[in-house]
Amino acid sequence: MSIALPARRLSVAPMMAVTDRHYRYFLRLLSKHTWLYTEMVVDQSLIHGDKKRFLQYADCEHPIALQLGGHDAQRLAQCTRWAEEWGYDEVNLNVGCPSDRVQNGGIGACLMATPQVVAEAVHAMQSAVKIPVTVKHRIGIDEQESFEQLCQFVETVADAGCHTFIVHARKAWLKGLSPKENRHKPPINWRMVHQLKAQFPQLEIIINGDIKSLSQGLLHLEDYEGLPAVDGVMLGRLIMDDAWALHDADRLYYGAENPFMDPKAALAVYEDYLAEAIAEGVPIGLMLQHMLALFVGQKGARQWRRYLSANMYKPDASLAVLREAMDLVQFEVASHG
Repeated sequence: MSIALPARRLSVAPMMAVTDRHYRYFLRLLSKHTWLYTEMVVDQSLIHGDKKRFLQYADCEHPIALQLGGHDAQRLAQCTRWAEEWGYDEVNLNVGCPSDRVQNGGIGACLMATPQVVAEAVHAMQSAVKIPVTVKHRIGIDEQESFEQLCQFVETVADAGCHTFIVHARKAWLKGLSPKENRHKPPINWRMVHQLKAQFPQLEIIINGDIKSLSQGLLHLEDYEGLPAVDGVMLGRLIMDDAWALHDADRLYYGAENPFMDPKAALAVYEDYLAEAIAEGVPIGLMLQHMLALFVGQKGARQWRRYLSANMYKPDASLAVLREAMDLVQFEVASHG
């Protein structure tokens, strides 16, 4: 079924062990319009593994994108076909992950050194489907960090049929830094992403990296230090560390009404989803693990975290764990000012 999709003004980044289908369902309760991305799925895992496990999502999650990891054009094209068959709105190719495991597979950020390989993959993927194929990448890797090299990469991949580039505004050190260190040690360079938009005004450029609030993200949708606005903002750690930060997204980014003004009300709706998943055999701890930081800054937040941590993984854990933890928190609705 064809549906009208909101613009990619705001999206939540693909994050391993974070943006699983359970967390995405909760995030969709907080924002009806923000784009959601899956965890990275490696092409060979999808080809040889359980497709339902990797591709399953709830209908309410639209707009939703599947992020793939890989370098083989034909394998990626096949996975992209499956994504379209399953109803995904977009397929994103990971060219930004710096982990050793990913590098050893010849995928992720190391692909920035071979833009033609990325271009061939994108061409095969986009030729196989009608939904958009996008690329998420860094501004550089190791010694390859000049603006000219970044432009060469983007131009090569754009010529192969990619229109949307999601740019993490820091380079990656493939040797010497861990994935965690690569998320914060290389200096952030938002200006380079805006320069990229100036260089390629016809492309959709989305900025990612170190954006610490929704309001800070809005600054990038305006002229920035004399450079043009980018087309969208992608949030990662902010949403990982505080899901409730997303609740004001629809108002600020889409001029729409916020679905909830109180996380307890959102959790009450989430209970219905939890009950169905528990009945299917999903452990409640798996679905509540991302809720630990939900009440950041609120009275009782520490008790909330402690109670969930101590009880949600017990073999007999049930919805009572969530309800009892909620009783420990006093949430105060903030004014928009």
